[in-house]
Amino acid sequence: MASKAELACVYSALILVDDDVAVTGEKISTILKAANVDVEPYWPGLFAKALEGVNVRDLITNIGSGVGAAPAGGAPAAAAAAAPAAEAAKEEKKEEEPEESDDDMGFGLFD
Repeated sequence: MASKAELACVYSALILVDDDVAVTGEKISTILKAANVDVEPYWPGLFAKALEGVNVRDLITNIGSGVGAAPAGGAPAAAAAAAPAAEAAKEEKKEEEPEESDDDMGFGLFD
C-alpha cells in the first residue's frame, strides 16, 4: 500500500503534467506546501528524477494497450504463430503434477 507521502507526490506530479509544467522536485514541493502536506524532503526529488524524460501523458493514455496486441495487418499471422505456443503451454500444464493440499500433509482442519 502506498504511503501518504508517495500518494501526495504522485498527485502533485499529475497536477504538474496536467498543467503542462515541467515536473521538478521544487515544483512538487511547492504544491505539497500549498496543500499543507508534510513529506520527507527526499520524496519530491525522487519522484522528479523518476519522471525525468518520461512522457506521463503517454503512460496514462496507453494503459489499456497490452503487450500482446498485434497490428491490424499482422493479426492472422500473429494468431497462427500463437496457436502452437498455446498448445505447448497446455501440454506443459498437463505434465505438471498437482500440488499437495494441506490435508495431504496433515494440516487439515478436521484431523
